Amino acid sequence: MSEPIDWLPDGTPYSPRFGDRYHSELGGLDQARHVFLGGCGLPAAWADAPQWRILETGFGFGLNFLVAWEAWKADPRRPRLLHFVSAEAFPVSADAMRQAMPREPGLRLLAEELATRFQGLLPGVHRLAFEQGRVLLTLYIGDAQAMLRRQQITADSIYLDGFTPELNPDLWSADTLRALARHCRRGTQLSTWCVARTVRDGLAQHGFQVRKVDGVPPKRHNLHAVFDPAWQPRGPRAQPQEAITPRRCMVLGAGIAGAAAAASLSRRGWQVTVLDTADAPAAGASALPAGLFCPHVSPDDSLLSRLSRDGARLTLAQLQMLSGQGLLQPGTDWCDTGVLEHGVEAAPRLPRDWHSPGPGDHWSRPASADQLSAAGLPADA
Repeated sequence: MSEPIDWLPDGTPYSPRFGDRYHSELGGLDQARHVFLGGCGLPAAWADAPQWRILETGFGFGLNFLVAWEAWKADPRRPRLLHFVSAEAFPVSADAMRQAMPREPGLRLLAEELATRFQGLLPGVHRLAFEQGRVLLTLYIGDAQAMLRRQQITADSIYLDGFTPELNPDLWSADTLRALARHCRRGTQLSTWCVARTVRDGLAQHGFQVRKVDGVPPKRHNLHAVFDPAWQPRGPRAQPQEAITPRRCMVLGAGIAGAAAAASLSRRGWQVTVLDTADAPAAGASALPAGLFCPHVSPDDSLLSRLSRDGARLTLAQLQMLSGQGLLQPGTDWCDTGVLEHGVEAAPRLPRDWHSPGPGDHWSRPASADQLSAAGLPADA
């Protein structure tokens, strides 16, 4: 189910679950621009970087992502790739997102593009790509602590956001802050509107140098922190930034998988050489005249099902992007037909969330009379 939202008289979205506003009565744009984007030194900090990775707790209505995306588009020294990763346990609906859209024309266009893609967000990982794959949004739908433990991203900036610690203590707990620290390199900047003593002490305990800064009304102070521990971090955090600078690489195989890997690396600034034993690309199994793909479905929504569902979403997004560029013709080169599932009522195979109104509607819906007829099934099948 999509998260229910109440709307206050001034138009501010309010969470009945947590009993708190999503942002102040003065609006969320100032907070997104000054507390988070500016608080992490952006856009200046990412100037001429090959890529920049922002890690956020609490996606909400996506204002922080939209502001980062807008700043990236406007910056002539922007990184080649902007990767925004956010954990959200209770995603709102696309309709609620549209109702809360910013009024500024530029942001509103970006918000509409986001809302159009903001569907089917069942538990798991969802990758949304914008700007021809140069702006990536990875949404972890589920508990923030659990999702942070699974991630392997090294963040350049961290947005510590969410409802107030008094109402949502887990998001600000020592375990969450420890998990965030695991994804930092030395020099990663963190910003938050929360200046609670427990949060400041928790950040300091896990390697952050913390200080209060002037706040954005109605807050007197905000918090800024830099990951700079007295000890030497282990693992990926110990590697200098230069160690991940794109250079040259080689991809073996020029089929669909190899081409996809080469394209993804190229978008990240790598110089890619592709090798294949054949005389032309896609000369093996990828040369088949037609192919089918659909998500793997299991009643327990296993990891394999979540992975293949994410692959289906990415494939459709890639096909739509190539069609928008005039490189593919919908209905001729590809067609989004759906897969008819038999006997759902008699022997349920779909996960529980797929049967309820809300996010699952994107993945499952009753077959139409025309679909049943085309499959040779009676109208009451």
